[in-house]
Amino acid sequence: MKKDFKIHTIESAPEASKPLLERAKKQNGMISNLFGVMAEAPGLLEGYMQLHRLFDESSFDAEEKTVIWQTLNVENDCHYCVPAHTVIANMMQVDPALTEALRNQQPMPTKKLQVLQDTTLLMARNRGRLTEAEITAFYAVGYTHRQLLEVVLGLAQKVMSNYTNHLADTPLDQAFAQAAWEKK
Repeated sequence: MKKDFKIHTIESAPEASKPLLERAKKQNGMISNLFGVMAEAPGLLEGYMQLHRLFDESSFDAEEKTVIWQTLNVENDCHYCVPAHTVIANMMQVDPALTEALRNQQPMPTKKLQVLQDTTLLMARNRGRLTEAEITAFYAVGYTHRQLLEVVLGLAQKVMSNYTNHLADTPLDQAFAQAAWEKK
């Protein structure tokens, strides 16, 4: 299979993607290779950016968002998103010990984060089908109906990026290189 996906710049991108890439460059100081690849399909890029914004505005705190993102990135063996979200977690001031535990599939530091990770994995592996006991465990540590649904939002966002990176074998940006990762 030939993976010759183009990494678009603002100049080479389809017209509908140009303003999205311009916005990304203004917000992040760069256009990530992921966005450059996604730009080929403007709807994918716009949808991903919108889901990212919505998940970022969810009721989860920085640690919880990181648990959801990285759990899915590692589960999906995404060579690009694990390092990217390691850097993002550092920018969000998430404890590096938590990030390392997620990268290395080690237990979470608290019961609440462990239940969040377990629930996220079950959602992904069972395609949203949770048992009554699994849902009860999620609520028992203080999570809500809204947050159970917000896990679905995070999952949808990660499907878009993880699968794009698998298809395109997206090269890691220099900004994420120090956090390179391979599944053990």
